[in-house]
Amino acid sequence: MRDLILRQKQVLFFIIAGGLSAVVEIGSFKFFSTSLPHLFPRETNFHGIHYPLSNIFSTSCGIISNYFLSIWFVFERGKHSKRKEFAYFMLVSFISTLLSLTFFQIFYSYIFKDNIDLVVYTLSPEMISKIAAILLVSILNYSVKKKVIFNG
Repeated sequence: MRDLILRQKQVLFFIIAGGLSAVVEIGSFKFFSTSLPHLFPRETNFHGIHYPLSNIFSTSCGIISNYFLSIWFVFERGKHSKRKEFAYFMLVSFISTLLSLTFFQIFYSYIFKDNIDLVVYTLSPEMISKIAAILLVSILNYSVKKKVIFNG
């Protein structure tokens, strides 16, 4: 087991960094999705898009935290300059954001309709949808970031 963990250290660190970034993203989504509707009443349903600003702002928080965790703990610097590496990271993250927003809309509109009671905390449909979207997109993120950005 120990040998497997040592061989898969990068994957393990990616999971930890991704988990921490997901906590930042989910926490900021909770903050934005409860705060922004008071400022922008259409935030909950803007022409059929649910919580667009909350998703964009929280995903941005997650991306920024993930970038720094990735360069500090997960990947070694690749073949690109820091500027080009950051630009590629942001491009991949932008595409990932669009995918995440799309998955969130599908999950929220069609799949997750009820709260999930975890005894100590109740997950709302928007939180469940956000978590599910993050999990789906994170698989793609690891592959692309490892191969394209950080010299796989």
